[in-house]
Amino acid sequence: MFDSDMRIHREDLETVVASVFDTMMGLEVQPWSEPYPGSAGMLTASVYLTGEWKGAACVHAEPLQACAFAGRFLGVSAPQSISDDVRDVMGELANMIAGNLKCTLAPGIRVSVPSVTDGPEYSLRICGTRVIYRAGFHTEAGPCWISLIEVKAN
Repeated sequence: MFDSDMRIHREDLETVVASVFDTMMGLEVQPWSEPYPGSAGMLTASVYLTGEWKGAACVHAEPLQACAFAGRFLGVSAPQSISDDVRDVMGELANMIAGNLKCTLAPGIRVSVPSVTDGPEYSLRICGTRVIYRAGFHTEAGPCWISLIEVKAN
């Protein structure tokens, strides 16, 4: 999903995601056309950006994939269930993606500490925003989705 006034190009996001996943987990990512399945049971890690551009970068993954990512990131066997380590890794992935993207959005952007939402049912709503981009990525450890959310101009 793209808007004409969006300040980031799909290629920028794909490059950042590929770099973070390769560097931190040794995983090759490919764009994936499967639709975003929603939040039932998924983990969502978010980092908020403020400054000239305001919004958030979110990483979404099913629990099995989040555990696989955590194992690869930490260099250990994949955890069997969601733990603080899994949440921390998801938050760090969102942090790295947001940190690398902030340079392409506008000068002087600041990032928040990551937040992670998970559980069998949750609804994540960042008030006054719109999703300007959402894409799926596939790895040998499973899929994930990245959302860029922008604060609506008044």
